[in-house]
Amino acid sequence: MCSFVHYNSAMALIGHIDADCFYASAERVRRPGLKGVPVGVLGNQGACVIAKSYEMKANGVKTGMPIWDAVTLCPDGVYVKRDFRWYEVLSRAMLEIIRETSPTVEYYSIDEMFFDATGIDTHALQQRVLSETGVPASIGVSHSRTLAKLASDARKPFGCTVIVDGDVDLFVENIPVIEVTGIALQSSIMLASHGIRTVGEFRRADPKLINRLLTKTGESLWWELNGKPIMPIEVNRPMHKRIARGGSVGRTTSDRERLIGWIVRNVERLVEAMYWHRYVTRKLSVRLTYKTGGGWSGRTALITSTAASEILIPAAKDLFTAGWSGQPVSHIHIVADELEIKGHHQQSLFNPQNPELDDLKRTVNDKLGRFAIRSAETLAINDIYTDEAYEYDICDIHGKSCF
Repeated sequence: MCSFVHYNSAMALIGHIDADCFYASAERVRRPGLKGVPVGVLGNQGACVIAKSYEMKANGVKTGMPIWDAVTLCPDGVYVKRDFRWYEVLSRAMLEIIRETSPTVEYYSIDEMFFDATGIDTHALQQRVLSETGVPASIGVSHSRTLAKLASDARKPFGCTVIVDGDVDLFVENIPVIEVTGIALQSSIMLASHGIRTVGEFRRADPKLINRLLTKTGESLWWELNGKPIMPIEVNRPMHKRIARGGSVGRTTSDRERLIGWIVRNVERLVEAMYWHRYVTRKLSVRLTYKTGGGWSGRTALITSTAASEILIPAAKDLFTAGWSGQPVSHIHIVADELEIKGHHQQSLFNPQNPELDDLKRTVNDKLGRFAIRSAETLAINDIYTDEAYEYDICDIHGKSCF
């Protein structure tokens, strides 16, 4: 059901649509027999639950839980490996429906969009998304994108909530601040030390205090939660501040050859992403997470702004060699920052680059398959390339504000 309150129709409204249990719902679209059955979606290795249906959640299964613990709590559940190619198909179908309905739409994440909701029948929109994609979604509408997101979360699943004018005060009063996107655990702890635990208390706080505690970003949230929309709907994705590739290395390992394989794989994926966005970078970082806790990170300045494998792979390997202590590694991330648009950056006269190798790899891989040609150093993790789950990830879905 869609709950409405009266509002001033002359005032612009922002909507937020959020698919309910999107990965599980997507699996049910192509496997109708899963409807009503507890569904868990597993990560690359099939070792952890990365998403679950409401039925599985009711059995106590949590996101990130190992599969063996999930099966103990929910033995009747169906567990499937994730498939981001399929999820993208449904995600873009949702996006096109919203774009046909609203003049201004932001592709925020794979299962969320912000849109100009002024004058839109959001209940009809919700029903259309369900009938044309098979995916149930919740919609929230309010004066700002931050309030709209809180509204869409309020009555999941399949809720439709419009919160405006005087109704905002009562709606947000007792919501914990940690439920606001942009306020993480450490920020909520800092706010609590100043007696700010709920959104109501946050709204009544001095904005100068919020700025001091949470910087300009926090003050922007203060205005948004007070009904002043200062975060625009981004029709086109803004330029990245940084871009990264990486994650779990599968089974935790201290095998240097496998770790180098992962380093090189993640750099090659980073080069792909920078080519797609037309970026070059002047700084490269390597971040390691250890099985026993903690980790290491190192950063280097490159001799020139680049997106070339011939420079980035040796730089990443050198960082890893200098920083790795021999401990078992569970995660590796490669991060490029100080990004510039290719062709709009200062080029070096003393280090001419030879992009032919990357161009050749790209040409062949476009015809024969994404990783048909890759560095020989990735042969140490050849098992990863034979697993289709590793071929396409959420960060490979371009155009979203997230990732």
